[in-house]
Amino acid sequence: MVKIVFILMFSVFALFGADIKWEKDYASALKRSKALHKPMMFIISNHHCHFCVQFETTTLKDPKVVQKLNADYVSAIVFIDENPLFPRELAVGGTPGTWFLKSNGEPMFEPVMGAIDAENFLNALDIVKKEYSKSTPKSN
Repeated sequence: MVKIVFILMFSVFALFGADIKWEKDYASALKRSKALHKPMMFIISNHHCHFCVQFETTTLKDPKVVQKLNADYVSAIVFIDENPLFPRELAVGGTPGTWFLKSNGEPMFEPVMGAIDAENFLNALDIVKKEYSKSTPKSN
């Protein structure tokens, strides 16, 4: 009985207790992306933006999204209302803006704008991962 309760508690925690492993800023995310040979997801957000909050509290909390980002990406988020340091060529006209970058900081695509739902975001993550693996030489 104790085993069943433990397994059930662990399963609930694993499903709902996981969060994205965020890097603290653009520079540390880029460094980690290079070291791990993983693409970087870089979000430009704003604490006072309705759609940013919606994106962060729905899509970025979805267990499947969290799992995929933690496994296959280096993730960073900056809030423009905090005056963060990041390359100004990545500045977007609105928020949220999600960039997918190679480990040298080069954008792979135009930014995804707005509060995209989890299903479409998962599809985008699959596309980015596939393209990244094609364009990045394998390390030994």
